[in-house]
Amino acid sequence: MKKIVTAFIVSLIALTSCNSASPQNSNLLLVSTTSTQDSGLLDVLLPAFTAKTGYNVQLVAVGSGQALKLGEQGNADVILLHSPAAEKEFVANGFGIDRRLVMHNDFVIVGPPSDPASLRTQPFDTAQDKPTVDEAFKAIFSSASTFVSRGDDSGTHVKELALWKNAGFDPAGEEWYLETGQGQGATLSIASEKGAYALTDRGTFLAYQSNVDLEILVEGDPFLLNVYHVITVNPEKWSQVNLEGAKAFADFITSPEGQQIIAEFGVEEFGQPLFFPDADRTDAELGLP
Repeated sequence: MKKIVTAFIVSLIALTSCNSASPQNSNLLLVSTTSTQDSGLLDVLLPAFTAKTGYNVQLVAVGSGQALKLGEQGNADVILLHSPAAEKEFVANGFGIDRRLVMHNDFVIVGPPSDPASLRTQPFDTAQDKPTVDEAFKAIFSSASTFVSRGDDSGTHVKELALWKNAGFDPAGEEWYLETGQGQGATLSIASEKGAYALTDRGTFLAYQSNVDLEILVEGDPFLLNVYHVITVNPEKWSQVNLEGAKAFADFITSPEGQQIIAEFGVEEFGQPLFFPDADRTDAELGLP
């Protein structure tokens, strides 16, 4: 059933994208990560973009891996995601152009108040108040505490696997390691139900915090940086791509107006921004290769 639904969605996206052949077309197909949707950021950015430019945005929110696959198939005009290594490969292979730095926030490790891996109390080597990612993953692995992974080839999932590898552990196949195959919001809900740990972007967690019984237990580690770029799907590969619309969207979210929206998002409700604008910075300045 899942395969049938997925095939239907992809077919619908392909049909919609084909309608973008004319450069005068006001319809724009944006494929973005679930974190930008679940955090609520796009609920603010997209209406402002439409009001500014007149483009009507059709949004498909999926994991970064699926977003790039849709781009490779020509089933998107523009992509907003957070998987830097995969993004660079996407552009290098000729599927994307005009990759621009947009914003960043960070990943955090959340867990239940009961904290079965004792991340709050273990005598970690670090002098900081909270453990490093390596120390936290070691404690979770050693205690066989339930960990819920997105397991969907998203930017968050790719990051999580890299963090496990960097810590020297492979949780695949362990009974306590659960994969949801779903977006960030759903994964947080499942982790809450099971009293489990999870990796999440801070923005989505803050948006869901009042609905889940989870707390931030690990944060601030340099390896938890979460960076977003916007990429236009290459019209030389797919002639139906709405290049003008894609450029308009990239221009808007990297403009002073778009960057101000990003900087202010979340401050009133959560007392802190959920994302930090980066259009005037470079990947190197953020520590990315």
